[in-house]
Amino acid sequence: MTTEAAARRVFRSKVDSIRPTYGFEDVSLAPGTDTVEPSDVDLAVDIAGIRLAIPVLAAAMDAVVDARSAGALAALGGLAVLNLEGVQARFDDPDAVLERIATAPDGEVQDVLAEAYAAPLREDLVARRIEQIRAAGSKVAISATPAAARRWGPFCADHGADLFLVQSQVSSARHLASGYEPLELSEFTRLMPIPVAVGNTTNAEAAYALMEQGAAAVFVGVGPGAACTTREVLGIGVPQVTAISDVAAARDAYAAATGRHVPIVGDGGMRRGGEIAKAIAAGADAVMLGSPLARAEEAPGRGTNWGMAAPSPTLPRGTRIRVGTVGTMERILFGPSHVTDGTENLVGALRQSMAALGARSIREMQGVEIVHAPSVATEGKSWQQRGR
Repeated sequence: MTTEAAARRVFRSKVDSIRPTYGFEDVSLAPGTDTVEPSDVDLAVDIAGIRLAIPVLAAAMDAVVDARSAGALAALGGLAVLNLEGVQARFDDPDAVLERIATAPDGEVQDVLAEAYAAPLREDLVARRIEQIRAAGSKVAISATPAAARRWGPFCADHGADLFLVQSQVSSARHLASGYEPLELSEFTRLMPIPVAVGNTTNAEAAYALMEQGAAAVFVGVGPGAACTTREVLGIGVPQVTAISDVAAARDAYAAATGRHVPIVGDGGMRRGGEIAKAIAAGADAVMLGSPLARAEEAPGRGTNWGMAAPSPTLPRGTRIRVGTVGTMERILFGPSHVTDGTENLVGALRQSMAALGARSIREMQGVEIVHAPSVATEGKSWQQRGR
């Protein structure tokens, strides 16, 4: 009797219902029936009221964005986002601090980072950086964590910022906290005189709720960045193709219900032009790049980069990496490329990919076919692999 009962018993394991998810290495873009001339491809996109000639934002990382690099990217058609809680707002001479971080021995860099970011934020420096970025010819986008947003959002708006990004490791519309009053996003977006973007998320329901509360753009990605260790430290994250696609579905559903298109930005995990093309095809309106732009001569990181959570004195979720300096920002984005691995002329690669797929615009690129193709990077490439 016991044996018969055991034979009828059904056990349901969480592993039985694991959902397949996909990163950039797992998929490929499938050509359709049409192609177009690369010169006919329009890469322009509107992000929270800011018109960009190319769908590229520079990540709010201290090794990537300062006034100089913001001006350089703006001249090329993109937008840089300044980390309000970084060294630019803590030190009169951030270059000296950046030099110390870039040159610190590996075993000491965490202590150097923690010490640098322990200095207080200063209103005069925040105002000065906003003014410097505008003087460099760029719109001003500022990023801050939710804990700092209530204090600094109105200040940045009053001093001329064009966009405020509330950015955290994982963003949700319902943040539960004890010991302090959490940011009420719907109230914050209503009272702010400039658009408020929010990130980061990988979840469609969470993204939809953020849009309902007034987010002007939603950033997608938890842990894919080259300098981020969130996935290793906390064990959380969703591969970017799936994450972007899920949030894009929420965007489209929200637009159908309200008539308001909330752009989504794929943030992190892209080094090559093909990965940017896949991010757009998965549904992103634009991409945010960190380490690829940290390699530019104009970047303040001196050939290094580190995650935004790297300075945490208790639980760092980022590390300093050495990316090198390969050339100007224009060369990285527009070429000419001096390498064959797709890490230079990123915009040219995106344009060529769109042309080959018959997509004349970002919107049309979001409609191309994506196929599961785990062998796409290795099929027929034995000679390349032998030479590595």
